[in-house]
Amino acid sequence: MISINSNELIALIAAFMWPLTRILGFIAIAPPFGNNGVPVRVKIALGVFLSLIVAPSIPPLNNVDPLSITGIAVLMQQLIIGLAMGFIVRVIFAGVEMAGEVIGLTMGLGFATFYDPQTRGRSSAISQFLVIITTLLFLSLNVHLAMFEALINSFKNIPISTSLNMGFSVQRLAIWGEEIFKIGMLLSMPLVAALLITNIALGILTRAAPQLNIFGIGFPITIMVGFLMLTMILPYLMLPLENIFQHSVDTINNLGSSPTSSPMRKP
Repeated sequence: MISINSNELIALIAAFMWPLTRILGFIAIAPPFGNNGVPVRVKIALGVFLSLIVAPSIPPLNNVDPLSITGIAVLMQQLIIGLAMGFIVRVIFAGVEMAGEVIGLTMGLGFATFYDPQTRGRSSAISQFLVIITTLLFLSLNVHLAMFEALINSFKNIPISTSLNMGFSVQRLAIWGEEIFKIGMLLSMPLVAALLITNIALGILTRAAPQLNIFGIGFPITIMVGFLMLTMILPYLMLPLENIFQHSVDTINNLGSSPTSSPMRKP
């Protein structure tokens, strides 16, 4: 007959609860899992399933009561680590949204906004379109599986401990925030350059023929050129986005180590 005392039961609960907290923190913020359209039951079921896989391989923390101050500190520590890893994925989609905002404003579609359930704010139509394309590539390239693999490997790179040091490099995480601007400029630069040339041509045309109504012909031309350029660059978005995805996976895997002189490489 199998008998389990209270101490063993507490140890089993703690061994499952701490990895579950880190995994749920990641799922809660990382797109597309953290989208409000994904049911909460699905998120919790996915977190529980992954925790059941990870928990047996995690070394137990002896003499740590989950309801003690130390246990609660470990719980909050795992939540912060999971949110930090989810933030790395969120930055990618924030950069894509920034690229769409820049493109939309340059085209003259700044007024075409929609409600974004992910950020609970307004975003342009071009941003929504690029985010959908990025999400489809994210899933079709199995990047979500690579993210889960990096999350599971993080329990080896950043083990669960009672130390006050959370185990991951805050500096590396802060530096990763600049990727929002790098991704936004990388994806929007071709269209911004094309629209800049278009506006220069319209300015020259206006000076040559002042009787032309620049406001009457300028906006349709810039919108047409913007959509034409967007159609032309769509087939070439896969390679830069694939590099960005790989860069984010590498960042999650290396989050437990301090950055060197220049950890960021061009995506």
